[in-house]
Amino acid sequence: MSQISLKRLMANKEVSILMDTLLNTFELPIAIETAEGKLLLGNPHGDKLPEYAIVAQEEVIGWVRGHEKGDAIASLLNYLAAQELEKKALAKEVLDKYREIHLLYALSDKFTACLNREEIAKLVIDEAHKIIHSTCISLMLLNSDKKLEIVAALGEESPTKTVLNPGQGIAGCVLLSETGEIINDVENDPRFVPGNNIIRSLICVPLKGEKGANGVINISSNELYNYTSQDLKLATGFASLAAAAIENALLHEEKLQEDRIKHQLERYIPMQLVNAIIAAKDGDISFAPAKKSITILFSDIRSFTTKCEELPPEMIVAYLNEYFTQMVDVIFSHEGTVNKFVGDMIVAMFGAPAKLIDNEKQAIKAAIAMQLRLREIPVTWIRENFLTGIGISSGDVVVGNIGSPQHMDYTAIGDQVNLASRLQSIAQGGQILVSSSVYEAAKDSFSYREVGVINVKGKRKSVTVFEVIY
Repeated sequence: MSQISLKRLMANKEVSILMDTLLNTFELPIAIETAEGKLLLGNPHGDKLPEYAIVAQEEVIGWVRGHEKGDAIASLLNYLAAQELEKKALAKEVLDKYREIHLLYALSDKFTACLNREEIAKLVIDEAHKIIHSTCISLMLLNSDKKLEIVAALGEESPTKTVLNPGQGIAGCVLLSETGEIINDVENDPRFVPGNNIIRSLICVPLKGEKGANGVINISSNELYNYTSQDLKLATGFASLAAAAIENALLHEEKLQEDRIKHQLERYIPMQLVNAIIAAKDGDISFAPAKKSITILFSDIRSFTTKCEELPPEMIVAYLNEYFTQMVDVIFSHEGTVNKFVGDMIVAMFGAPAKLIDNEKQAIKAAIAMQLRLREIPVTWIRENFLTGIGISSGDVVVGNIGSPQHMDYTAIGDQVNLASRLQSIAQGGQILVSSSVYEAAKDSFSYREVGVINVKGKRKSVTVFEVIY
């Protein structure tokens, strides 16, 4: 049915005056009637008089009867009807634009509030289904293997999920071309890869982010359906919003993952080093086992086993946690890395995993600060009972992830590690003992006392030991 009525057109004041003027001025014996024969203007003059159709959108909406000059009147009314249709079409286009903008604006608000890509995908599908004819909708994203897989769908559940390579099937081709398509006869498209669901007509649009397309939206019907350019435009709008929202969600997920990693790393190494590791380019910082020149610090509480007998276990654990908190804070403030805790012993490295200039000096500074911090800990029992001996050595060791496939530790192995452990074991409470390599590297920065030469198990040559005076 035509979108325009001759009765409504003639009811227009300007048209009515124009028709009256024409008929009266030229005294034309003409009648204007609806397609059903209802008289709108003039007087009927019998059935065998000339008649001229008034047409709108290829449909007769009325007649001009009674005189051969009625042809001109019919042409004028045809023109006025076409003008009215054009106005209606323009009004509809403006209204459709407004609805589209309003819809996309409302969706944008919903997407902004959502930071989970699966939820965004479901939201896109639900909203698209409301305004675009469909029996099945799916949103596909590139997975870690760079293949398209469905992350959310509306329609009949399939036992197997479709997975496509870029360039495979209609979806894979749209992904590569980054251009949306309407296929109103899917089964005759040579690119079509049949699945478990019947698809006869399809709209497929790419999800284009800043780095290119990373997915597609498929909107389909299980019966032949004539999708229009307006449907494609709406689907493209959905896809544009969805791509930005999904990209935002991925950035959020990466940030959360980065924060989790950062939080875990900050328990072992200083914050500034954590930031350096996260920001490092490939190859700048490696955790693979490698030979490095670093400084190793061992710190242990003297007579700790005896102290443990004086208090209940839960109190000892509480005191140890306070002690470790204070000591780790000192190590971190001097850019050291906590390698591990063994009972009450702390093992720290300076110069791994990232290089550290003057790592021997930093280790000695940390050791002195640790001894001084012990005197300031607010818990009286710790101040009176925790006396630590510290041993420090430096040189080439193997540092990296070492262990079995089931369990790996980031640690250091080598003679210098054993020497630092040995120095710690002979240090008295409050003492800081260093090897000759540490002494030579930092002899101008601190005061020392030569302790003497000791024999270390596993080493043929004896080693000279120095005590740091602070």
